Amino acid sequence: MSSTDVPASTDGLAGESWQKSWPEVVGKSIKEAREIILKDKPDADIVVLPAGSPVTRDLRPNRVRIFVDTVADTPFTG
Repeated sequence: MSSTDVPASTDGLAGESWQKSWPEVVGKSIKEAREIILKDKPDADIVVLPAGSPVTRDLRPNRVRIFVDTVADTPFTG
């Protein structure tokens, strides 16, 4: 189940509602997470970052950050 839609107030989005978080995508692949988020928020600007990355604190209602922290395959030179 998706998190609740949070009505915007004094942030310039009055009258609109938007999805704030997607806890149900934790543990899923980036592709699966992206599909779920885009289903709820088709205009999302999804940004994938390593966990712990520094980020700006500016509010962009269409930006959704996905933080990842696992290595999927064996790293090798070549």
